[in-house]
Amino acid sequence: MRPILSVVIPTHNPNQFRLQRTLDGLRSQTLPKDKWEMIVVDNATLDPQYIYNFDLSWHISAKVIVEKSLGLTRARLAGIQSCSGDYIVFVDDDNVLDQDYLSNVIDIFANYPHIGGIGGKSLPDFEITPEKWIKDFWVCLALRDLGDEILTYTYNQTSSSHKEHPSFSPIGAGMAIRQKAGLQYVDILRENPNRTSLDRTGKSLQSGGDCDINLTLLEHGRGIGYFPQLRLTHLISANRVTKDYLAKLNHASSRSWIQVLDFHKIRPWKKISSWTVMPRKVKAYFNYQAWKNPESFVRWRGACGTFESLAKLS
Repeated sequence: MRPILSVVIPTHNPNQFRLQRTLDGLRSQTLPKDKWEMIVVDNATLDPQYIYNFDLSWHISAKVIVEKSLGLTRARLAGIQSCSGDYIVFVDDDNVLDQDYLSNVIDIFANYPHIGGIGGKSLPDFEITPEKWIKDFWVCLALRDLGDEILTYTYNQTSSSHKEHPSFSPIGAGMAIRQKAGLQYVDILRENPNRTSLDRTGKSLQSGGDCDINLTLLEHGRGIGYFPQLRLTHLISANRVTKDYLAKLNHASSRSWIQVLDFHKIRPWKKISSWTVMPRKVKAYFNYQAWKNPESFVRWRGACGTFESLAKLS
């Protein structure tokens, strides 16, 4: 019997503890296992046999596929093309879904036929207790709780002024899309492979792949939504709550945010001359008082990423 839903888990050199918790969360789903399949995408893991050390035998429709081209978007594309279900749920290798996550996905898509992509709450489980200022950068860490109100959005196709990426758009962690929309996205990126670089690739911390998916859905007449009944726990390792890591992450995120919007012809900014980038960075260093505390430094690095991307606009 063909599954209703497919779970895609892209992973590259995964942490054993975190990936095992991800799998345990899936094993505990209330949705019967004959109604969904599980696809682990080995994305250029250094030791290919490492993935096979994890026990997947508890699932009747589990498989490992290999995507040798490094990059989160490429891994997702490979997963989409291997899916059989009507709906696809992307689960990162440090996400633990609540037990009713998959069943809720099916119910939401059934009740909202105009919606093409959905997401919900992503709540933290920190390896170490972070400093209080870290909460200002939850969005960079793919963490969020937007409350208990359902929020949806669809483009007004008759007015270009309404073309935007809402703040409640689905994030990559736990994002669910319809299979038809996923296959359409595969075809679009096949024609424009440069867009595969908008998300994590190797040591790059670019993070615009989920925004690219959202905007593609919207441009093809599909709505997107935030549904609070979709809850997952995001496992945050100690190295990700440091000033240096968050500075690099905010810098890369700011760069990719402008790039992905520009791909979709959304440009609320003006291009700047490349020679002005360094003076702008220096001025921003003092405006943000980047030496004052970690959060100021992280915000300044985000501004630097913005300047760099604005200078590269065509």
